[in-house]
Amino acid sequence: MAVVVFVLAVVYRIVDVQFVEGDQWRQQAEQIGLDYKTIKATRGSIYASGNDLLATSLPFYKVAFDPALANDEIFKSGIDSLSHLLSTFFRDHSSDYYMKRISEARHSGRRYMILSNRQINYQEKEQLSRWPIFEHGQMLGGIIFHKVDKRHRPFRSLAQRTVGYINEDNVGVGVERSFNDYLAGREGTGLFQKVAGGNWKPLNVSSDVKPRDGFDVHTTIDINLQDVAQNALLRALEKHNAAYGSVVLMEVKTGEIKAISNLTRQNGGGYAETYNYAVQGTNDPGSTFKLASMIALLEQGEISLGDSIDTGNGVKEFYGREMIDESAKKGGYGKLTIQQVFEKSSNVGVSMLVDSLFGDNPQKYIDLIKKTGFGKPLDFQMMGEGVPYIKDTDDKSWSGLSLPWISVGYETSVTPLQTLALYNAVANDGKMIQPIIVKSINRANQVVENFEAKTLTKRIASKRTLEKLKMMLEGVVERGTATNIKNSYYKIAGKTGTAQKLINGQYTTQRYYTSFAGYFPADDPMYSAIVVIDDPKGWNSFASWVSAPVFKEIADMIYSQDLDIHEEFESQLLAEEGTFPMIRAGYYDELRELCNELGISNHLEGEDVEWVRTKVDNNAITWKRNHSESDLVPNVEGMTLRDALYLLENKGLKVSITGTGRVRKQSVSPGMRINQGTRITIELG
Repeated sequence: MAVVVFVLAVVYRIVDVQFVEGDQWRQQAEQIGLDYKTIKATRGSIYASGNDLLATSLPFYKVAFDPALANDEIFKSGIDSLSHLLSTFFRDHSSDYYMKRISEARHSGRRYMILSNRQINYQEKEQLSRWPIFEHGQMLGGIIFHKVDKRHRPFRSLAQRTVGYINEDNVGVGVERSFNDYLAGREGTGLFQKVAGGNWKPLNVSSDVKPRDGFDVHTTIDINLQDVAQNALLRALEKHNAAYGSVVLMEVKTGEIKAISNLTRQNGGGYAETYNYAVQGTNDPGSTFKLASMIALLEQGEISLGDSIDTGNGVKEFYGREMIDESAKKGGYGKLTIQQVFEKSSNVGVSMLVDSLFGDNPQKYIDLIKKTGFGKPLDFQMMGEGVPYIKDTDDKSWSGLSLPWISVGYETSVTPLQTLALYNAVANDGKMIQPIIVKSINRANQVVENFEAKTLTKRIASKRTLEKLKMMLEGVVERGTATNIKNSYYKIAGKTGTAQKLINGQYTTQRYYTSFAGYFPADDPMYSAIVVIDDPKGWNSFASWVSAPVFKEIADMIYSQDLDIHEEFESQLLAEEGTFPMIRAGYYDELRELCNELGISNHLEGEDVEWVRTKVDNNAITWKRNHSESDLVPNVEGMTLRDALYLLENKGLKVSITGTGRVRKQSVSPGMRINQGTRITIELG
């Protein structure tokens, strides 16, 4: 009975407080001003592949004070020194001002005051925590630090659009927005009291729920390669006064994006990252699409690279509209092999081949292309991937012109990243993989979740077709439209693309969308890349002179820095061991004197030579010239360290050394142009 009576009494009191006295208590609560408020979690950091910070949250603090908490002894003994320290630190008011303001607040019973509008960093917070009165903490000294996180980007504009941002309304772009669920953490709640001035004072009660900090996101971006790619793109955009540009660099086997940059010309001048063209921007790809056309032609199995086709004067009419080659200005290419059609990027040749093989069944051509996976979304990790469009024959816009024009990259729309995935698949022996830009989610050093590139298509074409595709892509650089980026140190495989821009519903021959997609080294691909530059100005606005050089500049820099890509030291450049001492390369006068002293027959090819390499001829040594132009990197392989250092440093190169012995490898290849501050590593062995 006692329990029943007690329960009824509790129920009665609840009803009385809630409904009878409710208005009274609610009014009093408003006057007291207690409320639970959200406490934001510290946002996780974003890292590059080498644990370099791309974005992180730095803690800053607003300094507040409850002058009534300290007892009289603590307050009286410390207020004078505290006022002086506040005045010296914030430099906004005198020490007398601070003493008067704090004392008046204490006398009037004011429990909360903002000491300064300036926010302080963590080191300054620790400094203030040791001051008189403040040193007793929040409960006894009254000091209150309100934490305010600020997003900091150590590399500033580097990969700015890729890293992205997010605002308080969860509106944003890039990694910040796409991985916000991981980065944001979990918010907490705390009891706050509203005090004079409309400010809220935290009460730090036991019912507070602490926030949980966000996870860290580790990307695949390589800071050094990102810097190389972004600067190479910027120089090209400025040189050609282009509207915008984009570059993506990816590892062939892993699909990891090592660099991605998107730059747009600003109204006030200069370029900035404002839109992710690589991931979001769809466009007629132009001649880079011819790789897909060749896949369809070769998979049909009715042509070989040695077959020929007559492209005539470079003009071919399809359904009342002319298809034109650039060569038409000079009378056309005439008869070309299939290999040459691709190398010279003949629009007439490709469209004639596609029309002859698929004119009766154009959907089969479309199906063969889509079978590779090209033309489908990549399901990329970042939000906002552009939707690819390769029309089918049942599309309302399909016409007789569609097949020949699609075959050379028009009436279709794909993003640069989607195009790169196709070229990367050729380099990856036919395996199309999903590009990735985030490798793992971590909490401190502990991996929470790993990401690997998904296989989108196990094999885009037969092995036989892939071999032919590789030959054609290499041929473009060796003999075709991109011979200007050919070099003797490593091979590049790729394809130029120059698409007319669609202006007011019509294609114009005066403005272009240029691109180059490919991979390197061609014989053992490690990296694939695509470069897009839109609307370049000047007399030569074609891809071979606009986009392709950017690709080569990036490839050259990687080649110069990655010793694993270099071929082993060629044995024919070494003197034979045994009869002869180990003489390989060096300063001619010294080496000749040494050979004469040892009685070794030696002969010089040419005159006025300072630096030489050796060539063994029967029982004699022939000296061969080994000195480059003043602005080219010399060949120091085989030299002693003394000679190599002398020669390299006198060229203005900054030299790093590993190992002992003679020079076995050099990181920057002989014949490369020397830029100011160029670094070179020589490996001894």
